[in-house]
Amino acid sequence: MAVPWTAPRPRPLGAQVPRPIPWELLPLVVTVLLLAVPLPAGASGGGLGPADFASGVLVLCCLARVLRTRSRPLTRTAALVVGAPAVAIALATVTAADPLAAVPGFVRYLQVFVLVPAAVVLLVRDARDFRAVTGALVVLALVQGAIGVHQYATGTGASYMGEDIRAVGTFGPTDVMGMATVVAYGLLASAALALRAPKGAPVPLRPAAAGAAVLLVVPLGLSFSRGAWIATAVAALAMLLLAGVRRALAVLAVTVAATVVLVGGFGVGSAMIGARLSSITQVTDAPDRSVTDRYTMWAAAESMWRENPLTGVGLKGFPDHRDSHATIGLSSGSDTAGAGQQFLRQPLLSPHNMYLLILSEQGLLGAVAFAGSWAALLVGGVRRLLVRRGALDCGLAAVALTLWQTVDFLYADIGGPSTVLTGVVFGLAARWALAPLGEPARPVSRPGPAGAAGVGVRTGDRARARTGAGSGAGSVG
Repeated sequence: MAVPWTAPRPRPLGAQVPRPIPWELLPLVVTVLLLAVPLPAGASGGGLGPADFASGVLVLCCLARVLRTRSRPLTRTAALVVGAPAVAIALATVTAADPLAAVPGFVRYLQVFVLVPAAVVLLVRDARDFRAVTGALVVLALVQGAIGVHQYATGTGASYMGEDIRAVGTFGPTDVMGMATVVAYGLLASAALALRAPKGAPVPLRPAAAGAAVLLVVPLGLSFSRGAWIATAVAALAMLLLAGVRRALAVLAVTVAATVVLVGGFGVGSAMIGARLSSITQVTDAPDRSVTDRYTMWAAAESMWRENPLTGVGLKGFPDHRDSHATIGLSSGSDTAGAGQQFLRQPLLSPHNMYLLILSEQGLLGAVAFAGSWAALLVGGVRRLLVRRGALDCGLAAVALTLWQTVDFLYADIGGPSTVLTGVVFGLAARWALAPLGEPARPVSRPGPAGAAGVGVRTGDRARARTGAGSGAGSVG
């Protein structure tokens, strides 16, 4: 006869039960903060960094916790949303022309879009854990942003228009999107906390969060990343509207005033930022080389998909098929230099559009799996935000970060050390969107293997539906 056992149900976001941050969350926080560690000189922007190895420890810790508690951590819906990309990338690997060459791509995709998000969902137990992770994002953004501003001020950044002034933080000129991504994440996380600070929070928390958000506008601007600017503007505007129209107008006015003072009054990169902004619309009359290359690679990715509409050309197949599908207008690579590195001609190995990269390498099956998963997270996050009354800072951050990532994927794809944060962001989005709306406010212990439910387990939901318990509980706050 089996020995009965019990396992505690993770608390919902907002369950305010005093406790220290659990040690299981430490690998997740360390994974985020390790991105502040400078990469070795000459390291490629597409290589693995310390944070990637820390994410492996994170996944192992999560697996050990699941085995120790012997719990069924996810509902079928949650497992489908988080795990759907795994099926697509496995199929794209086995159908590739060279499956062995596609294995590194399989591992990378599995890490970023399946394993790390699932680990975040399982380890983040409530709003306090959620805020610990977003707080780490803010700290990382402030560190990288400060380094980026110093690079601009001292002329030690990446090369841009003949000058070493582009803010790239510790990521170097081969990963110019790294710092912009990190800073944008921190800006949105701090803005969410400023808009909806939790009840009982220290009085200085809201102004400190607002100040951090305003300060991070500067390094974001000095990154000269048009895609990051557009994604941040869209995500910030959506977050402001979700927080309330009246508050949105007030915050928007303050932000515009601060930007005018910092950029216009002090002249922080105003001329070059203005030129970069105007280049966004110059896609037909006088596009710069980067715009021409991007549109050429987009056309090449579409051509690859038309040849293999169902499964694509296979993971890591874009570089091998690029030249046979691109026009002669595509340059051989992009020039990178500065930030402590010598001149390097970096080959163009992706279309710089995540959707087209998936479509060309994984076909319609992959595109549907990934886009469907991300859409489910975004819609579920917004829905839950609209019906919740507490932990709104967590909801705003989750929705804004998800929206930022999905918009930024129109202009960028995965690659470089900062890529691991993409998995963290989707994990936070899944934790917010997939947690049951009727979770109780306190941990519940139930005997029997079916009762050891984790985040999003349906067993507890059915019990509450039968008894009516929890109808007013679980207010996230």
